[in-house]
Amino acid sequence: MTLLLLEALGALLLFMFIVWWTMFAGRKRGEPPDVGSGDAVAPPDSAESAPGAASKANTPRQP
Repeated sequence: MTLLLLEALGALLLFMFIVWWTMFAGRKRGEPPDVGSGDAVAPPDSAESAPGAASKANTPRQP
């Protein structure tokens, strides 16, 4: 019984470590800009600042 509990605890710790690693293992200042794409326009800060975002969000869907 003790061995089963130790194995379950080890699996839980391994799972928590994998989740922690994937959440916090990114670059310190984000991804570097893609120089070769030629796209110098920055994306909008939020969905509200995009043109027409409010009108699309409040429109009911047609069947």
